[in-house]
Amino acid sequence: MWYEILPGFAIMTVCLIIPGVATAQIHKFTNGRKEKRIARVPYQWYLLERDRRVSGVGRHYESKGLENIN
Repeated sequence: MWYEILPGFAIMTVCLIIPGVATAQIHKFTNGRKEKRIARVPYQWYLLERDRRVSGVGRHYESKGLENIN
C-alpha cells in the first residue's frame, strides 16, 4: 500500500536535513557562537561593512552596541 514508502521517505528526509544542520552548527562553533553572514547582494555587503565600521574593532561579528555610533 501507499504507507510502505514512509520508512524510505523518512530516511531520505533525514539524510537531506543532516548536512544543512551540521553546516550551521559548524559555522556557529567556528565564528564565536554566531551564524555566518553571507552578502549575496550589494546592499547586504554594505550592511556588513557598516557593522565592521561601527564595531570599533574592525570585525562585523563583534558589535559593541549603540554607544559607538556618532
